[in-house]
Amino acid sequence: MHNDLDQLLQTANQIILGKPRQIRLAVCCLLAQGHLLIEDIPGVGKTTLSHTLAKLLGLNYQRIQFTSDILPADIIGASIFNAQTHSFSFHPGAIFNQMVLADEINRATPKAQSALLEAMEEHQVTVEGKTYPLPAPFFVIATQNPSHQIGTFPLPESQLDRFLMRIELGYPDHRAEKALLSGQRRHDLIDSLPVKLPPERLQQLQKAVTRVHASDALLDYCLAIINYTRSSPDYHCGLSPRAGLALLTAAKAWAFMNQRDAVIPEDVQAVLAAVAGHRLRSGNTNSEAIVQPILSNVAVL
Repeated sequence: MHNDLDQLLQTANQIILGKPRQIRLAVCCLLAQGHLLIEDIPGVGKTTLSHTLAKLLGLNYQRIQFTSDILPADIIGASIFNAQTHSFSFHPGAIFNQMVLADEINRATPKAQSALLEAMEEHQVTVEGKTYPLPAPFFVIATQNPSHQIGTFPLPESQLDRFLMRIELGYPDHRAEKALLSGQRRHDLIDSLPVKLPPERLQQLQKAVTRVHASDALLDYCLAIINYTRSSPDYHCGLSPRAGLALLTAAKAWAFMNQRDAVIPEDVQAVLAAVAGHRLRSGNTNSEAIVQPILSNVAVL
């Protein structure tokens, strides 16, 4: 079971050079059945990472380029009148794929961003009163440019909360960037990638993640973290119950990836920045800095 995961991670690391932790967090997010937000400057490999994961997982993949004039119908689809049958028929949009890349999501208006809310939370969309289920498994990977860049709209908290994790790639180190410059084009490498973990196998692993045990003491530790964010002056607003569930689910997936059948506090700490960094508002913008007061002040029970 874990051999499949190891092969997937090894292959992904051959495409996205020098970012093993970020790749591991991204795979952890998918195992936890969550959606992933990648925030960074243009050109550091955000789109390449999503395409690589889709290829290695054998998922139907669709990229949606978010712009200021994109409409919800461009994403979820629309009912179009058929002159021959004198009736309306629904034409599915790009959201009807197993993995959807919402590229530069914060370049779209809040109206367009809201088209993803029902899909991400309930894995379905409703058009003109009729509900259409989305394929399984279903993931949204969104990329986001820094808010100070021209032409961006801030993501509302309700949208951010739908993402299980947010990660940042950053610049590669000297060795990785030299290998990138001297190697083959990434897109050519992606096109030749084999499927390492087919969708049915991925769903089996996701079910296995749900069986990872969390003790009462571990749950108390998670609750202590949540309560600290709600009472500490470091944060404008504490973590929600949905965020608490996300933290536990991500910790279970991290434990599973490390071949443990029970969650330990180190698993919670490993995913905390990715799970809580985009949900907490403080004076910092870096996820690690945002959660540092939690790690320093909440004792392991």
